Amino acid sequence: MIIRLQKRRLIFFTFMITLTIFALAFLFGIKATQTGKKEYIKWAEMKVCLQALEDTMSLDIETYDKLYHISWIDSLSYLACKNGNNWSSYSSDDLDEMLTELGDIYTVEDLMGDNKYFSYYKETFSAMLGGFLSEYEKQAPDGEGGEKIVSGYGLVAYSPIAEGFSYSHYDDFGNGRSYGYRRKHLGNDLMGYVGTPVVAVEGGTVESFGWNRYGGWRLGIRSFDGKRSYYYAHLRKDKPYAEGIELGSKVKAGQVIGYMGMTGYSDTENVNGMSAPHLHFGLQLIFDESQKEGTNQIWLDMYNIVKLLSKNRATVTKNEDGHYVRKYDIILKSYPDSLQKYFY
Repeated sequence: MIIRLQKRRLIFFTFMITLTIFALAFLFGIKATQTGKKEYIKWAEMKVCLQALEDTMSLDIETYDKLYHISWIDSLSYLACKNGNNWSSYSSDDLDEMLTELGDIYTVEDLMGDNKYFSYYKETFSAMLGGFLSEYEKQAPDGEGGEKIVSGYGLVAYSPIAEGFSYSHYDDFGNGRSYGYRRKHLGNDLMGYVGTPVVAVEGGTVESFGWNRYGGWRLGIRSFDGKRSYYYAHLRKDKPYAEGIELGSKVKAGQVIGYMGMTGYSDTENVNGMSAPHLHFGLQLIFDESQKEGTNQIWLDMYNIVKLLSKNRATVTKNEDGHYVRKYDIILKSYPDSLQKYFY
């Protein structure tokens, strides 16, 4: 009897020890999961004035082939640290002050190493503008009615409106909207004419396609680095998209992707529910995939970026089928293999 009791006690204690081990492992596992959660940026704003964008971009391009290249991402991050991301009183002197401070220091990042906000601004500006400047090879007019291939470094993001087509816009980001429910306008409206060719600002993959009750015929294009999701909405009734554009299509910067219209604000497909033709142009930043359709979405005010991109508009022409296509193609190192060739 005593032996049986001892065995039972041994089994009981062994069970309890095992249970305790599993419980501790479970609890520590939860704690590790909680503490190991990926941290990502949940808020960012594009408040940089046009002059600062132009100045820092020019400095970036001018120093690209020099001993010390000064990226506009670094310059903007420096300036944002200095002005608290308030650009209302910016002047070119602020950039001159940065260059003076830089002196013999190799990089802006070395200069700002002790500033706790520099890394935040660098990550946000990299996400906003990361695909805008690059080495390129592209077709260009040769001055004699033909074409030539040129290469260089500079602005490779395009205006969403093709060259030769007029449009107007104002800073309407954040204005109220009431169709369906009360909300803020998370984009910029470029007013123009039905049929105006809309081009991809940046290369990427078509990730949303078809009808949406708010945006009508629309396209969502994700940049190849995954950080930027461009939204082009209210495209033309009946024939909204450029030839060959479909879900999953890979496109180049400056490629014709669709046509301006006034569709949307309707549960019924292919309805002109807008009061005037325009392109709703939006840009969402993606630091974590959960942000795409979930909470912590980050949409940018693109007004000054649209102004900047007006310096680089894609030349288009009609093909034999009457569809608009870009006239001069471009190749970037960041493109996938399938786009490493000229299409036109």
